[in-house]
Amino acid sequence: MVLLQIFGAFLRIGLFAIGGAYSFLPLIQKEVVERYGWLTKQEFLDVLGIVKIFPGAISIKFATYTGYKMAGVPGAIVANFANMLSPVILIIVATYLYSHYKTSSSVKNAFSMIQLVVFAMIIAVAFQTVQVSELLQWKNLAIVVAAFALFLFTKIHPAFIILGAGILGILLGKG
Repeated sequence: MVLLQIFGAFLRIGLFAIGGAYSFLPLIQKEVVERYGWLTKQEFLDVLGIVKIFPGAISIKFATYTGYKMAGVPGAIVANFANMLSPVILIIVATYLYSHYKTSSSVKNAFSMIQLVVFAMIIAVAFQTVQVSELLQWKNLAIVVAAFALFLFTKIHPAFIILGAGILGILLGKG
């Protein structure tokens, strides 16, 4: 029974996570925390911190963690298969449709609105990953602004920004 639930949850996540890596987070939280209670909210945030360290897609790492926690290796396999099934089917259909309707203003408008909603959900999840009181500390705010500027205005690879932050955290301490 739990394998079917895992399959359904990650099929839905894969189906509706439009817009990239962080668009998965609100969907994962809704399914694995709120709907099924497989992870607590705190565990979700802890796992989010852990999965950010490792390379690869966030959805795959969450699917692996959750599936393995709930049903071992078979759970991890089922979660990942379901997670990838929807996007594979959708991209095949989308490729066909896009090649035929890419100049349609309705299609362009739909994608524009979807981008705005995904942007809003990513910001919401970002605010859930840190305490607002931490953002109000000058040192932390300076780190956030510096990382944002480095990411947006330079060609520095994001991995080096993350590693630099980790090294800075070790040297300066937190808070």
